Amino acid sequence: MSRMAGRSAAFLAEMGVGAHWTLRHAQLSQVDAVEEEALAEPQVAPQPEPVAAVAAAPRAAVTDDAFAAALADAVAPAQAGQPSQRAVEARAEVKLGAASEAEAAAEVDADAGAYPHLASRVDAAVAHVTPPPPQGSAADSADNSAYVAGDDSNSWFDDAPTPARPVPVSAETIAMMDWAALKTSIATCTRCDLCATRRGVVPGRGAADAQWIALGAGPTRLDEKENRAITGDAGQLLDNMLKAIGLTTEADVYVTHLVKCRPSHPDGSDRAPTPDEVTACAPYLERELALTGAAMIVTFGQAAVRRLLGATAARGKVLRHGALPVVATYHPDDLLRRPEDKAKAWGDLCLARAARDGGA
Repeated sequence: MSRMAGRSAAFLAEMGVGAHWTLRHAQLSQVDAVEEEALAEPQVAPQPEPVAAVAAAPRAAVTDDAFAAALADAVAPAQAGQPSQRAVEARAEVKLGAASEAEAAAEVDADAGAYPHLASRVDAAVAHVTPPPPQGSAADSADNSAYVAGDDSNSWFDDAPTPARPVPVSAETIAMMDWAALKTSIATCTRCDLCATRRGVVPGRGAADAQWIALGAGPTRLDEKENRAITGDAGQLLDNMLKAIGLTTEADVYVTHLVKCRPSHPDGSDRAPTPDEVTACAPYLERELALTGAAMIVTFGQAAVRRLLGATAARGKVLRHGALPVVATYHPDDLLRRPEDKAKAWGDLCLARAARDGGA
């Protein structure tokens, strides 16, 4: 109380009117407050904002006035024994301004079951408070589901499995083939490991009804490249040797190898076929002998006669492969490197001719 007000109060007390002044002053103060409220601009009750917006607002946005309005509206229930919709919505707004957005969402979610008309607003609030996790594509989901941690069989870093080798064709099947089927089977053969390193196969060439078989051990690099048995300069020399005894590949001779794929060393150089490789390819040679009806075999090169007949086989005499006579001589490649051996090769061919003519 100011000094002036203190003196006025004392003066009025001495005059005996202090109590009346106090009462009247209180009444006038109440009247003045009512008049001021009446003259003031009418206040419109604030409308509730969408729940999502309230949820995003900080706690300070919920004022005492908003809370009071919620309590005042709750006095008039919409139905007996149940708060009005405005009261429930106001309560939701106040809750959404509480300690944290996550807690508010949990409380509003609990009220939603009791008040179904708030379901859409609650869903919006929860969606705002708890954003959905990022969604990947359907392809990503498929890739993720295919991977199992710790399962090496599903590892993304595993190499693709090596395709299984096709089942090799049987010797019995080869024995029933005609020329077309035989050539196709040779081209796709998987009867030995040479199929994994070959760059091509080398089928036989010459007369289909030949009486003579010219037989080498295995194709060379040039044979594989040209897809032709004993080709290049060696092939030209072979044709000349056969002509010397009155034979041609067009009418009399079928030229082939013990194996139809080129055997090679790791460095890529040519080598002789192994016994296992010869055994795997033997049904093809037997079918060639049967289809041609040949009556004489001439082997070219030491590897050819030894893989066909055994380690003791040698040139200079008539040998046997079953019922067929066999004569061994030099390979044309060897004769090109050592021309002095051509006379010996001429003697071998004459022996083969005599064996064939004499029915040896």
